[in-house]
Amino acid sequence: MPWRYVGRRLLQLAVILFGVSVLVFLMLRLIPGDPAQLLLGEYATPAELEQLRHKLGLDRSLAVQYWVYVKSALQGDMGVSIRTGAPVFQEIAPRLIATVELSLAAMVIATLFGVGAGVVSAVRQYSVWDYLTMFLALVGVSMPIFWLGLMLIYLLSVKYPLFPMMGRLSMGLDIPVVTGLVLVDALLSFRPDVLWDGLHHLILPAFTLATIPMAVVARITRSSMLEVLDQDYVRTARAKGMDEWVVILRHGLRNAMLPVVTVLGLNLGLLLSGAVLTETIFSWPGLGRYVVDSLMGRDYAAVQGCILIFAVIMTLINLLVDLVYVVLDPRIRIHE
Repeated sequence: MPWRYVGRRLLQLAVILFGVSVLVFLMLRLIPGDPAQLLLGEYATPAELEQLRHKLGLDRSLAVQYWVYVKSALQGDMGVSIRTGAPVFQEIAPRLIATVELSLAAMVIATLFGVGAGVVSAVRQYSVWDYLTMFLALVGVSMPIFWLGLMLIYLLSVKYPLFPMMGRLSMGLDIPVVTGLVLVDALLSFRPDVLWDGLHHLILPAFTLATIPMAVVARITRSSMLEVLDQDYVRTARAKGMDEWVVILRHGLRNAMLPVVTVLGLNLGLLLSGAVLTETIFSWPGLGRYVVDSLMGRDYAAVQGCILIFAVIMTLINLLVDLVYVVLDPRIRIHE
């Protein structure tokens, strides 16, 4: 394990977080609107507005406000939500876990179906399956998420009630919270009824969220596999009489996975950063909806906390992708 490389990347993370915190702090203050006015309403008196601004620290200079924010953040305190008065970390944590559950489910679907379709499409190049797969991939990339989500709700929740329309669990079902992940907590609690209900609620939003990554992964996998299958070592493996699917999976797919891993890592980071449309359509209590609500309410502390978490997630995923490269291709060396 290249520990020096990991340490250097973590130091870069600190620099990135500092830059992101400055940009987000300044940009939020440039957005038109007064948080105090939004909270008290249009009939608030100037004295009431001034009192609330003083209570929230909004009457201080920008430099003082930023210093107070950074000092608190370094101590693990992301501040207090202007809208609810609750600590931002306590509000973000359960929503982040809900987004993680949805995003991981979407990535599992995108990976299994995307890689599988890409491999078969490359092996059966110019066949009916190849043309059909690439057509569906084009449709998946082009189709708006909000339209697909609404159509799935109409067809599979309203017209044919096969799946629930919204939420993570049906009303009346409850389990002890251990990890915050409904499926994992259901397994830990030995509650198959809750596990099934959670899966039932997860399928539609996860499939909706997976459509674009699945289409991109399928196209990238096909392109990469076609390039690898034309290499000399693949011809040599076939000449030795190895089974065709052994050649494809062991010699072809493994060497074709580097660009696929890059795409998967980037898409996972984007999904974890908040699937706003999907969470809104399916009333999924995730971080994407929370960011939108916080922006509309000029909740500075909440938005800043979410953006910092997004930056950490993207940086760590990029680091993980770099380390996976070494595992997939031993020829790659990370300079410490």
